[in-house]
Amino acid sequence: MDPSKLPEPWLRGTLAEVPAVQRAVLHAIELAKEDLERWCGTLNDDELNARPAGLAPIAFHLRHIARSLDRLLSNAEGGQLNGEQVAALKTEMDPRANREELFAELHSTIEKSAARIRAVDAGGLEESRAVGKKKLPTTVGGLLVHVADHTQRHTGQVVTTSKILLAQRS
Repeated sequence: MDPSKLPEPWLRGTLAEVPAVQRAVLHAIELAKEDLERWCGTLNDDELNARPAGLAPIAFHLRHIARSLDRLLSNAEGGQLNGEQVAALKTEMDPRANREELFAELHSTIEKSAARIRAVDAGGLEESRAVGKKKLPTTVGGLLVHVADHTQRHTGQVVTTSKILLAQRS
């Protein structure tokens, strides 16, 4: 069935075997993936890299969604960022992104992230975590909720930018 005709993932009765918090995060990521595919489906490389009205390019948001999932889940798992994650962060705004590479990274990261989210112990959501150089305080649950809201925030920016780009085609 056409995903645009389905109710949002959280209303499909899926993932019932997954604890509620992790299920909500997985549903938010699934919705983001569907929205990104829908709104970026016909965009070419030039459009993915365009900056209409000075907005950040869609390519940035796609990279940032994927790479921030990895970073935030590393924090949730009790780790800090490694050198590869820090280096990748510095290249998120690089110009001339390629559509196939962007979506391959996004889909691969979403798949890996889903497994990592499923592996989170529901009994450990209140465990303390420290984020970033300043070691700002949060919890495993706080990080998981941020995974969902951060992914949705950037997906919304992609949808808006895509609508502008698609309107400019006319």
